Amino acid sequence: MTDKIQSDLTVGSANKKIVLASASPTRAFLLKAAGVPYIVKPSRVDEEEFKISMGTDGASAVEIAEVLAEAKAISVSQKIPDKIVLGADQVLAFRDTIFNKPVNRNDALKQLQKLRGHEHELISYAVIAEAGRRIWHASSNAKLTIRADVTDEFLNEYLDVANADILNGPGAYKVESLGVQLFSDISGSHYTILGLPLLALLDFLRVRGILMI
Repeated sequence: MTDKIQSDLTVGSANKKIVLASASPTRAFLLKAAGVPYIVKPSRVDEEEFKISMGTDGASAVEIAEVLAEAKAISVSQKIPDKIVLGADQVLAFRDTIFNKPVNRNDALKQLQKLRGHEHELISYAVIAEAGRRIWHASSNAKLTIRADVTDEFLNEYLDVANADILNGPGAYKVESLGVQLFSDISGSHYTILGLPLLALLDFLRVRGILMI
């Protein structure tokens, strides 16, 4: 997986491509691996500010993910109304708390310690916008449990190896690599955990003729 996806990077057919309104290298990797032609034009939506303000207002995890995904898609679609724009967001919900991306290594450790021995939920939401309005959406969820017997020593060793990579998502883990060792149970689509309801998205793109049926 690439470390960084540059803005305006084009992958696939120049005639049939969607616009990914995200700088997420993982989402770009998923689209590329699935054969989806795309370009990247990250939105400038402040995710953390949205999540904090909506969480304070009592919004649910699904509502937060939906509003953010839609905001990203529409903000980019308004600039390029003739393109199909994909906005996506992922929220980690644990009990009554919404986890944001850790701000530093110490914050990452605290998140993992709080999740240790408990089940939490990841909600991935995707919105397609065209001509500045929402035309499609889908969501999916996964439930994950971090092992109760994971020691602080192991968590610190994991964070040392994972380095700054763990700051890219809530929960401070990557199940596609060493982070999978943290878990005792995972229920749900692997694509959901990586940040996209991918199968539903592929269905939509086939209907629109972007992918072959």
